[in-house]
Amino acid sequence: MTVETPARFSPLVESQNALAQLPTGIQVRELPCLTQLTLRLEPGGAAAKAVESCLGVTLPGPLRAELAGDVQVLWMGPDEWLLVAPDGRQDDLLARLRSAIGDEFATVTDVSAQRTTLALSGHLVRKVLAQGCAVDLDPRVTPVGSCLTTLLAQAPVTLVVRGEAASGVWLLVRSSFASYLASWLVDACTEYREST
Repeated sequence: MTVETPARFSPLVESQNALAQLPTGIQVRELPCLTQLTLRLEPGGAAAKAVESCLGVTLPGPLRAELAGDVQVLWMGPDEWLLVAPDGRQDDLLARLRSAIGDEFATVTDVSAQRTTLALSGHLVRKVLAQGCAVDLDPRVTPVGSCLTTLLAQAPVTLVVRGEAASGVWLLVRSSFASYLASWLVDACTEYREST
């Protein structure tokens, strides 16, 4: 019996045209269907060391992300990380990680269908996000590699600073909030249309 993998689709298909019309100081593109795995384990324990060896990265500490490499690791809580990789990597990563962990106490769960990712870039990113987010995106407070779970326009997001002065940011948002957040971004950019 063959089990077919359900088709995955972007929750922002209908928002693409509006996102393409933003002012030149901000670009927003969706990174749909990324592989996302939740990793739960004891920091510094045997399972953590096995995972780090398997991935070739150090699990980041609080409010940080490890952005180098094919698999990016986002700190989500005291014993929780989100592993983000290109689409289609979930089966391979799950198998490798579960093999590396062995009998140690840890869990790895595929949560790829829960969220989509918006990649924001440009010199207006910080100004636009400041309209709906209480996080101070000054580079002295949130340098590259910062990873925060917060609210943006009342929508829960994981915000990852990827560029200097927050000129590059990932917003990981639940699929059910994605369309709302895209509409909010379009509206928040209205005042910058004439000034760019």
